[in-house]
Amino acid sequence: MKKRHIVGALALVGVGVILSSCSSKKTIPDKAKAVQDFDKSKYLGKWYEIARLDFKFEEGLNNTTAEYSLMKSGKIKVVNKGYDVEKDKWKKSTGKAKFVGNENVAMLKVSFFGPFYAGYNVIAIDEDYKYALIAGDSLDNLWILSREKSIPLEITSEYMKIAEEIGYNTADLIWVQHTK
Repeated sequence: MKKRHIVGALALVGVGVILSSCSSKKTIPDKAKAVQDFDKSKYLGKWYEIARLDFKFEEGLNNTTAEYSLMKSGKIKVVNKGYDVEKDKWKKSTGKAKFVGNENVAMLKVSFFGPFYAGYNVIAIDEDYKYALIAGDSLDNLWILSREKSIPLEITSEYMKIAEEIGYNTADLIWVQHTK
């Protein structure tokens, strides 16, 4: 009987450690700084992915887009879409994002899988909200977004410089094709 209580107590401690490590997880890389005076209403709408550091959920996709809309709860609905070239079909995933703190600071957390959130940080954006540089919670996730299927070279150069100063390896970026 005592063994059951000890095992049960250890399991509860383990769950507590896991939950506290998840809740205290960093949401932005050390040298990155989220945009201040952020206007979420201007950010809503469709964005084309111009470049990304490839990762499991977008591997093999082109024609990738993200569309953001406001939910009644105040959270942001996220719909990511991309074309899987190998399988010759569209893939779509829907999630939600919420601000980590004040809504005028572009530091958010996004979830596509229940209670599990990852950092989503707008670290550069032009004044017209046409081009954006997004950092994940580590140096493994980076996106360059545009309201159109292309982006001016000077914006690309500026965003690459910002990313490199933070510590990103921009040579690993995947440049997304938009052919569909």
